[in-house]
Amino acid sequence: MTTFSEVTAERQIKSAPLSHVSVEVGHLYLEDYQLGADRLREQFALVTPWLETVRRDWRARVPGGRARVSTCFLIDDCFGRFSTPAEVVPMIRKAADDNGLTIDYLARESACVSADGVPLAKLVADRLVPDPPPDTRGWRRSTSETGWLANGVRSPMPRSGQAMRGPLRWEPPSQNAKRGHSIFVDVELWKDGPDGRVWSCPFLASVWQLLRLGLLRNEGELPVQPVSAGDAFPADWDELPPVVRLNPAATPFSAYTTMSVLSTRFLQVELAVRTILSQVSVDPEVLGQVQERSADERLRLAEQLVDRVSYVFL
Repeated sequence: MTTFSEVTAERQIKSAPLSHVSVEVGHLYLEDYQLGADRLREQFALVTPWLETVRRDWRARVPGGRARVSTCFLIDDCFGRFSTPAEVVPMIRKAADDNGLTIDYLARESACVSADGVPLAKLVADRLVPDPPPDTRGWRRSTSETGWLANGVRSPMPRSGQAMRGPLRWEPPSQNAKRGHSIFVDVELWKDGPDGRVWSCPFLASVWQLLRLGLLRNEGELPVQPVSAGDAFPADWDELPPVVRLNPAATPFSAYTTMSVLSTRFLQVELAVRTILSQVSVDPEVLGQVQERSADERLRLAEQLVDRVSYVFL
C-alpha cells in the first residue's frame, strides 16, 4: 500500500532557545585591535553601565524578575584578517573581566556569509521583498539584479533614446513611509566581481541581527549552533566556530529582542540595517513560534521586526 502526503504537512520547523534580550557589547574594527588591550578596556568600561541598565529594565518587565540576558561580541574578520584567535580572544576576555563584564558568546562576522556550510547571506537575500514605491514608473531594476535596496524612490535620471521629448524635470527622492518629510535611504547589499560576490557590511549586520533574534532557518533547521569554547583557541580564524559559547552558564544566544552598544560611527550602517530588515520576509511559522512562546511568558513583543532591535550609540 502506498501512502501519499503533502510535503508541507511533514515540514518541521525547529524552535530556537531564546533569552529575553541579546546585548552586543562590542563590534570593533582592525584599527581598534591595533591599539591593544587599552582600547578594549575603554570599550567595555563604556558598555558596562548600559548592560546593567538593560538587566534592571528586563528584571522589572519579566514576571518574577528572572530575566534572561545574554551578551555577545562580534569580531570583524570579514573585511581584513588580523592576528589570530589564539591571541585576540584571550585579550578580549581579559579586558572584559577587568571591567566586571562577562562575554557569553563570541561570533565571527565572516560566518554571516556562510556558517557550517549554510549560505546565510544568500538565505536572507532570497527572503528580501522590496517595498515598491507608490506610482512606480517601472524603470528601476529589481534588487536581485542590482544589489541595491531602497526605502522609496530616488530622483529620476535623464535617459537616452527619448527623441522628441524634453529633458526630465527634477523631482526629489521620496521615502515610502514618510512622516512629513522624507529620509530616503538607498543601500548597497553586494557587489559582484571576478572573485565572486562581496556582501556589504550593512547586509552582513542584518544577517547578524536575524541570527540574534533566532529567526533564520535552513530547511527548518537552526543554521548556527553555538559551540562551547575549549581551553585553547586556534591559530586561524577559519578554524574558529561561527559562534563560540565562552560562558558555560550563559542563557541562550538568540533572544526575543536585541540591544547593541556601538560607536556613533555605526549610525549610518544601522540605519541601512533597519532599512534592510524592514524588507525581509521571515518564515511565518518561525514568527508564529516566537509569538506563541512570548505570549506564554506574558511578554508583549513589538509587531514590527525592526522594533525588536534597539541601540545605544556612544
